[in-house]
Amino acid sequence: MYKITLVPGDGIGPEITRVARKIVDLLGVPIEWEEVPAGEEAMAKYGSPMPEELLSSISRNKICLKGPITTPIGGGYRSINVALRQHFKLYANLRPIKLYAGAPSRYSAIDLVIVRENTEDLYCGIEFQKDKEETVELIKFVEATKKRKIPLDSGISLKPNSVTASERIARFAFAYAVKNGRKKVTAVHKANILKYSDGLFLECCRRVALEFPAIVFEDRIVDNMCMQLVQKPELYDVMVMPNLYGDILSDLCAGLVGGLGVTASANIGEDIALFEAVHGSAPKYKGQNKVNPTALLLAAGLMLDYLGEQTAAEKLDKAIAEVILEGKAVTYDLKPGKTEGVVGTREMGEAIKSKIK
Repeated sequence: MYKITLVPGDGIGPEITRVARKIVDLLGVPIEWEEVPAGEEAMAKYGSPMPEELLSSISRNKICLKGPITTPIGGGYRSINVALRQHFKLYANLRPIKLYAGAPSRYSAIDLVIVRENTEDLYCGIEFQKDKEETVELIKFVEATKKRKIPLDSGISLKPNSVTASERIARFAFAYAVKNGRKKVTAVHKANILKYSDGLFLECCRRVALEFPAIVFEDRIVDNMCMQLVQKPELYDVMVMPNLYGDILSDLCAGLVGGLGVTASANIGEDIALFEAVHGSAPKYKGQNKVNPTALLLAAGLMLDYLGEQTAAEKLDKAIAEVILEGKAVTYDLKPGKTEGVVGTREMGEAIKSKIK
């Protein structure tokens, strides 16, 4: 029996989580769900968007399936998604990008994997607010040591890339490639400009690549990588990159295969893993039975694969693929501009359930 923490999230989170739970329960894997709140619901109940009850549950169970959680823009609390990754040292963010036949796309076949370093880079949250005394002191320090002037009315964010984290994520990417029969790993960076942060990341990737001679290794500058992915995505396989680039490129790649509604994410540490949809909480669609449940279902599939339940994961993936291919019961994002065959969240979930064999 697996005991798994289930976080419904907020916005559309509870709707897609209910669908995902029902479908996973049909697969015959023995799961006991422990449901705990996070985000707005937890804020209202516990006075914190990331309460101790949530942290304790994940610590005990080691596995979490999480619905999307709203992150306030500009003010309010910081991203709970990022905070959970950092709190549990979930250093690897795995985002498979696969085109399902029938999904809206300009391409015929795409099968990519983004491996994103999850703990460092600009997402580490080390920031200096404009006009604060510590910020002014930092600006003066930079001017004195680097002979570079920064306007005093600046806000500053730090971008640390360490050898430890860079080698660890590179090794994860290469090991994933070996385990899953992949042929190539591409490191994505901006080392031509950021020589001491991205340059270090690239150096670490090159060093780790020597440990995996059977896997082809190459690197691409991030802006060029964006163009390459749009023009010829078939040339790429597994891509490994620092935190911010992983966030941006995973959305770009989602656009190649039909959108964020069909992309999932696994956050993996030494002994804890958290699985979620890539998309956000879309509060404007809350309670409308409108959004695509596929991304969270694919996250559940990643979870099942992580648990060693490959047969169940394959059944789920096949059921999703069949429903998308048929196009008779899919959400609006999978049939843009059309009404025939367009259904709501629950109805698409029922169609997928009917395919579970």
